[in-house]
This record gives sequence, C-alpha cells and structure tokens, in this order.
Amino acid sequence: MSYPSIFNDVIGPVMRGPSSSHCAASLRIGRICHDLMGGSISEILIEFDPNGSLATTHKEQGSDMGLFGGFLGWEAYDERLVNSEMHLGAAGIQVKIEIKDIQAEHPNTYQITLKNPWETHQVIAISTGGGMIEVIEIDGEKVSLAGDCFLTLIYAADLQKPESYFQQSGLSDEVEIHTAEGSFLAIKSQDFLDETLIEELKSLDGVSQIKQIRPVLPVLTGKNQTVPFITCEEMLAYNQDKNLSLWELAVRYESIRGNITSVEVLAKMEEIRIILKNAVETGLKGTKFEDRILGPQSVKFKSMMEDRKLITGDVLNRIIMYVSAIMEVKSSMGVIVAAPTAGSCGAMPGAVLGVVDSLELSDEEAVKALMIAGLIGVFIAAHSTFAAEVGGCQAECGSGATMAAAAIVHLAGGNLNQSISAASMALQSSLGMICDPIGNRVEAPCLNRNVMAASNALSCANMALADYDHLIPLDEVIETMYEVGKSIPNTLRCTTLGGLSITKTAKEIEARLTQKHFYKSC
Repeated sequence: MSYPSIFNDVIGPVMRGPSSSHCAASLRIGRICHDLMGGSISEILIEFDPNGSLATTHKEQGSDMGLFGGFLGWEAYDERLVNSEMHLGAAGIQVKIEIKDIQAEHPNTYQITLKNPWETHQVIAISTGGGMIEVIEIDGEKVSLAGDCFLTLIYAADLQKPESYFQQSGLSDEVEIHTAEGSFLAIKSQDFLDETLIEELKSLDGVSQIKQIRPVLPVLTGKNQTVPFITCEEMLAYNQDKNLSLWELAVRYESIRGNITSVEVLAKMEEIRIILKNAVETGLKGTKFEDRILGPQSVKFKSMMEDRKLITGDVLNRIIMYVSAIMEVKSSMGVIVAAPTAGSCGAMPGAVLGVVDSLELSDEEAVKALMIAGLIGVFIAAHSTFAAEVGGCQAECGSGATMAAAAIVHLAGGNLNQSISAASMALQSSLGMICDPIGNRVEAPCLNRNVMAASNALSCANMALADYDHLIPLDEVIETMYEVGKSIPNTLRCTTLGGLSITKTAKEIEARLTQKHFYKSC
C-alpha cells in the first residue's frame, strides 16, 4: 500500500493551468508516455470515454495542454505550457483525439496509443485528484503505478530469466519486482539501475527492450513503506505519550513516509510558502490573460479595502483579497501550488497567509501552519478524494476549508484538539457542494466557493477556539464526505452538464470563449 504524502498528494504540485486534475495530472501521464517511448514519438491517439468527465472538459480545462507538455517531457510549471499544442506540432508529432466507449470505470481515464516507426505502446491511466495519477495498464498488462519511483520495464520472451537474474544479483532487498503476465518485468527503485546492470540485462536471451521511466512526483515511495498513523484517531493514540504539537506530528509523518529528514521536510514547505506568497503578490499587481472569464478583481478589492470603503472585517477582507489574487494567477497561467487542487488553490493558502499577515506572524509560523494543513489533507487523501469528478466541489473547496481551519487555530494559539475540532466543523459545513463550472472554465463559481471555503475556515477556527462542540469526529466526517460525493449526480461533478454550467448565460459565455479561441487559432 502506498500512503499519501503531504507534498505529493496534498500541497502540490507546483504548476500552471486551471485544473490539477486536468493539467498537472495529464502532464504527468504524458511524461510517463514520453519516457516509455524514449522521447521519440511520431503519432498519438488519445481516447476519452463519453461517460467520463474528460469528454466534455479535456480542451477547456487543460487536459490537452498538459498532455502535450508531458509528451514533450516538460515540467508542470513550464512557461511554454500554454502553447504546448503548437510546440507538439513543431516537433512533428501527430495527435488525434477520439471520444469513444473504452469501458472506463473512472471518470478521468486516459487511453493513449503511442507510435514511432519501430514500436507501438499503449498506456491507460487515471487522474485521481489534485494532480495525482495511477497508470493502470501498459501494453495490455495490468499495473499500478503512481509515478513515485524510478521504473524499469524489461520486455522479454521469457520473464523468468531477468527475474532470476535479479534474485541472484543481491538487489532484491533494494528494489520491488513486479511480474506482468506476459510482456514485461517491472522494477521499482529509488534511482535508475546501474548502467552496467542494464547492459547485462540487455545481453540476456530473449530480452527485447528495456525502458526507463523517471518519477513524476517530488517525494519517492520506498520499498516496505511505513507511516506512524493514517487516521486522526490513530494520530491521537500515537501522540498520547509524546505530547507533540500538530505541526510536529505532520513533520514526523512526512519524514517517516518519505524517508527524509525533518529539516528536509520543513525546507520543502518553505519553498512552497515562497511560491504561495509570490502568487499573492503577483495577483495583487494585476494579471492579464485573454482566454478567461474574470479579470483582475483583487486589485480593486485591495484599493477599496485600503480606502476603508468595504464593510469592516480586516482579517476576513485580507483573506478574500489573497484568495482572489491566487485564483487570478491560476487563471492567467501563472505559477501556483495545487493545495489541495488547482480549482481550490486559493482557499487554504489565502486563508493561512491572510491570517499570518494580519497577525504579523513569522514565516516560520506560516510553514508550521502549512504543515498542519498538509497533515489534515493526508487524512482526506487516504480515506476520501480531492477529485471533483468523484466527489463534487466538497472534495476540493471543502477539503481546502478543512485544512485551513486546523491551520488557523494554530496561528491563533489554539491547541491540537481545537484544530481537529475546527477541521471537523469546516468539513461538516461543506458537505454536498457541487462542481458546475461556468463556461467550461475553472474560474466561476470556483472563485466564490474558494472565498466561501476560506471564510468557513476562519469562522470554524474561531468557533473551535471558543470550544464549540464539533460532535462528529473528523475521521467520520471524512468518510461521510466520500459517501455524499458518490451520491452527487454525475452532471454535478465537473462535467459541465448540470447546475450553473447549463444556464443560458453560462452557455453564452462558453460560446463566446469558444468563438474567440477559434478566430485566434485561425
């Protein structure tokens, strides 16, 4: 079992684009395809199931853009991403997209066939939410790959020969060996295999190809991975004789999970804090991007707040401004952090950084708060979902509110139990929230709901600080969120087939944007 990582699953990826489920996830899938083909691709066939979410959203919400960048081997924050289709064409790679019944069980399923003059491969992968992926099939063989290790595929007529070689090499304690039924041996490791070893494998009778695929996640998963706890209840039991603060528990979790030091964990979060702060500052200067619905609204909000023309509520108003700024950077293809998703990237960071700046707290306290948010997100990732396509907007903005509420309690001087209480109340307040983007863009009502989520977090934090009784344990609320999400109709789970997405005005906006894009392409 692979356990969630704060930096893989919750606070990340660092990316550009409107949607982590679409842009970052598809780019990661494309990167794996790029490596599988050794960087040499002539033709690509991409197939989406008509009953999934991608059939209606793949272009406008950035799946195509991300895939194309991934096929070219780019990172999710590459500044060329917005023009990835042009760059793919310039590289001489032909792409065809078809909507057909591929018997997909998951709404975010990609079936990709890749060709060059000497070989053909097929990859089936899913976007599981927040930029996370799972490759479930390669060349007709069932696999389960998250992109969290170095992967070597050894294609051979007789798989017993390379497998026996590994058993005799003394490396079996360091690598994971997975035997597909017929095509290849999959070797998971913490680094690429030694070149001498690769050459020896190539010389074995029957070995036809060896493919080396790089990880696409920042924190690797080692063999025999362990974590100290994976539910809130387990965490409290673990902490009974330790009396650690919530941020210290978060650092310990990530350190053990990723086999990295506490210093490395905090350094990674400091890098995230800087990116988030830059996104706020960039947004407040005003952003420009042609292919979007909303303009830079945070700039006027800032001016009116500073001129005392808004209803008082300084902390909340600062939070609204920060949330708006981050969302505007996302919608203008700037660099943001999906925390926990791109569609909800403003809620948690805007709330946390807004409180930090309002209370004039240190950068160190901001990092601690972000660690707390990350740990709460781990519990959600492990037992529910961040994917709106699976759970509606409660999975995105609801999760963001939950993470932020716990973090804000810490910033206000509250204790561990109060943070957990705030998180429970914030998620209780978010149950049933649908996902129905206007104009097939991740802008509205996404901005409003990010602001609502951040406001919810602040309210629940204050309630918890006053020892309001949350009644239902956080673990049970997380489980409930998952069950509620499954009961939300498909039309209200990021398919643009219901809710505000199909109003007369939304359709007019969508048509206008499509027409503008068409004429620009011409």
